[in-house]
Amino acid sequence: MKLMLNRLIGMTGALAVVAATLWIAHAEARAQDITIGMTVSSSGRFALAAQSGERGLKIWIDDVNRRGGVDVGGTKRKIKLVALDDRSDKTMVPRVYETLIKDEKVDILFGPFGSTLTGAAANTTENFSKFLVIWSASSDNIYEQGHKYVVSATQIAASRLGKPGADFMGSIDVKKLAIIYLDEPFPAGTAKGVKKRAEELGVEVVMFEKFSKGTKDFSVMIQKALATGAEVFYPASYEGDQMNIARQMRELDANFPITYMFYGSQPQFLDIGEDAKYLFSQTLLHEKVNWDVNAGLNRAQMVARYKEMFPDVAYAPDFQTALAYGAGAVLEEIIKKAGAIEPAKLKQAAIDLSGKLTVMTGPYEILPTGKQIQMEFVVMQNQKQGLEVVYPPSVATAKAIYPVPTYDKR
Repeated sequence: MKLMLNRLIGMTGALAVVAATLWIAHAEARAQDITIGMTVSSSGRFALAAQSGERGLKIWIDDVNRRGGVDVGGTKRKIKLVALDDRSDKTMVPRVYETLIKDEKVDILFGPFGSTLTGAAANTTENFSKFLVIWSASSDNIYEQGHKYVVSATQIAASRLGKPGADFMGSIDVKKLAIIYLDEPFPAGTAKGVKKRAEELGVEVVMFEKFSKGTKDFSVMIQKALATGAEVFYPASYEGDQMNIARQMRELDANFPITYMFYGSQPQFLDIGEDAKYLFSQTLLHEKVNWDVNAGLNRAQMVARYKEMFPDVAYAPDFQTALAYGAGAVLEEIIKKAGAIEPAKLKQAAIDLSGKLTVMTGPYEILPTGKQIQMEFVVMQNQKQGLEVVYPPSVATAKAIYPVPTYDKR
């Protein structure tokens, strides 16, 4: 009996040692994960775009982990994502990013959607000396604050976002342009960039007027723009506002030769049907725009992976998906180049790689401040047969239709 008891105690001890060894091995394996934190809007005006971007980042993480992880100084480390809700609320962002850093112990941060939220996030990540990857925020102001560890991996600066549209206007000899814009960093920056570039090309800006957050009725501004005789109407705002403006233009029978809406080629926008017809817009994701990538998946591969991973999502991938995926692909190369995840080494690697990477959204090139100066969009038009690339000529799939048919002739 005593012998059996001793054997049982011995077996129990051995099992305990095995269990402890397995637990330590598991803990060490988990410690090797690189944890990325970000916030995603579950509700509010940024929800659609934020969730689209999150799906893009998840595609990159899935791809990295399928390959066994990212190489960090000769060791493969898998990626783990921690995403918390910001509810499209700027006041929540600093607190939630602090939670990601202090409680979730994340290694690297991805920004939330948009300049309004990302500006708030950047202040917090800098306070904690954390590396922040921007995938959607374009406000030039973010890069004028002296932040040391902020890099826009894919999103071109707002001052340059309007260039494709303005260059297109110059190419067809537009004379008068009317601009209205939401009084927030991204729309205001885009509007100012369009104005500056258009004026350089000899286009007269006959209206440049801002509106406040929460505006629902745009009829007065639309009528005012019509009265200027503008050939191009350019409302700079987020997707929801632009959808409302498109609907109200039809209700008012407000016919401009050209209406240019940044988000007009997004899948969600196209769902409004006839109100989206003949709009000009811009995008980084189209089946006929294919860069020769040297980092990450190409466009077709990313789209195929999207369908595989998100078969039940209502919307196809859009340029927010592409920007976030591309940012992940750039980050992977930055980590590999740095051979580490320390912020200072990551920032130096990001600078060293400038001009040397091409992801599915285009060439990567940053200034020392982290501002992205490449990743230029193409101009689209939603024609009768569907979306077509109309500018620049080197990648155009159809000629632009302008003046567009009036509402009574569509």
